[in-house]
Amino acid sequence: MLLFLSVPQPRPPGARSRAGAARVAWWRRQRLRLQQLRRLRGLLRGLRGRRGAGSRRRGRMALCGQAAGAASLPSELIVHIFSFLPAPDRLRASASCSHWRECLFYPALWPQLRICLRVSPAEQPRLEFLMRKCGWFVRELRVEFAAENYLSGGGGPGDGSGADTGTGGEEVEALQLSTRWLEVLRTYLELVLCVLVSIRNNRNLQKFSLFGDISVLQQQGSLSNTYLSKVDPDGKKIKQIQQLFEEILSNSRQLKWLSCGFMLEIVTPTSLSSLSNSIANTMEHLSLLDNNIPGNSTLINTVELERFVNLRSLALDFCDFTAEMARVLTDSNHVPLQRLSLLVHNVSVMHKSLDNMPNDEHWKALSRKSTSLRVYIMAFDIKSEDMLKILKPSIPLERIHFDSYITCVSGAIVDLISRQYDKFLTHFILMNDVIDTSGFPDLSDNRNEDPLVLLAWRCTKLSLLAIHGYTVWAHNLIAIARLRGSDLKVLEVTEESIDFDQGELADQDVDPVHNLIEQVSLGLGQPWHAVMDIESLSVFTEPNRHFYREMQSFSEDI
Repeated sequence: MLLFLSVPQPRPPGARSRAGAARVAWWRRQRLRLQQLRRLRGLLRGLRGRRGAGSRRRGRMALCGQAAGAASLPSELIVHIFSFLPAPDRLRASASCSHWRECLFYPALWPQLRICLRVSPAEQPRLEFLMRKCGWFVRELRVEFAAENYLSGGGGPGDGSGADTGTGGEEVEALQLSTRWLEVLRTYLELVLCVLVSIRNNRNLQKFSLFGDISVLQQQGSLSNTYLSKVDPDGKKIKQIQQLFEEILSNSRQLKWLSCGFMLEIVTPTSLSSLSNSIANTMEHLSLLDNNIPGNSTLINTVELERFVNLRSLALDFCDFTAEMARVLTDSNHVPLQRLSLLVHNVSVMHKSLDNMPNDEHWKALSRKSTSLRVYIMAFDIKSEDMLKILKPSIPLERIHFDSYITCVSGAIVDLISRQYDKFLTHFILMNDVIDTSGFPDLSDNRNEDPLVLLAWRCTKLSLLAIHGYTVWAHNLIAIARLRGSDLKVLEVTEESIDFDQGELADQDVDPVHNLIEQVSLGLGQPWHAVMDIESLSVFTEPNRHFYREMQSFSEDI
């Protein structure tokens, strides 16, 4: 009888140990996944919450408990969760526990910080907390100071509503107004200092944008330096602000975008000299808008502009943009300029000359240097004869915004714009902020055709048209809508600017207002209504802020 024995073949050395190690690693991964699932389940149970004090306490215990709570999650996971949430939800989620609150201001979560502040003492502690947390690492900082309208005299104590009539009442009201102005200026300087101090050592800053709404600090169009001298008699705060701004520029290592508009006494003609040559050579956007610089001094000169060889967008006061600057921008060592925003202000025109502005040949050279160059012009209270000098035929004008308080734009100017810039113009804003709404100027007087209708006919790329303070006849508004159709994305005309012919009003069978709305809506291919509340549109109520924001988006759209 033969007996056959099965003898197992010997395994190669190390095979058993490798298989065992693989099984152990697999079980460890499974156990780790189960632990993470349990933690997330506990987190979700805690986040659901229940009504009542007892349930809120149990939910809080579930969040911060030892076994399955928010505090037991690793910081990396919490930051990853925060990265999917918008800023308001991040703030609410950070109230769960102290560990989540510590993760809220992780630098990767706040690469951009955009703040719009009311010039109010209540904003200062909030701003100090936020800038203390984010100021040292934020990469893009955009701050807008929005002063409350202290001149409106509405609400609250000291608004003058209970003052006696006559000379005594006027003196009391003037004193209260003076006190409010001093408070605004004092708070404004403190808020600016808070922002600049917090970022003075930030070397990661790539975009820095400041906008100061100083229109509320103006009386009848001109800034009163009397109040500033009372708030800062020795000029120490102003000098400190200017020094901090220059220190930020000198400490910057990655700055690509610098924008400062309508800020009070922050930028000086020597501020840009603080920038190193390496930073100036790599700067892509530069915006310096301030019409309160005294005399003939400018914020940037030709020598400084020569350092900015990589500049792609530029925003300046029109009187500061000279023919020599245009020549510098056409040099071969400069990259082609693609966006140019120019502010034409009556204050600058009065104190500075237009003789040094670029002529038509300079504009032709700029257009040859960059075929994609587009220009945005904002005109504040500029006379028609000055506009005729400014509007050279070769300007690649894409956007123009007229804002008037004293002077009015003539029909000849609108007709000139429609003939010269028909290939480029996309945005046209015409605003006349008059107090007497009974007699708006009519651009079609003594003309066979309305200049606004000709503008819509000639400018085939027109996508935005906004009008206030000028008479717009109903039949002309219908013609504009039909000419441009759905390509006209925005048509904003205030209700008080629209007028009707006597024949339309005499027709009893047709409601002229309803017919206007229906015909314009059909022409545009979308529902349309006249602007009933002018306060709801910043283009009419806050022209400075609207221009600054539009200039920012205009420059970014490259």
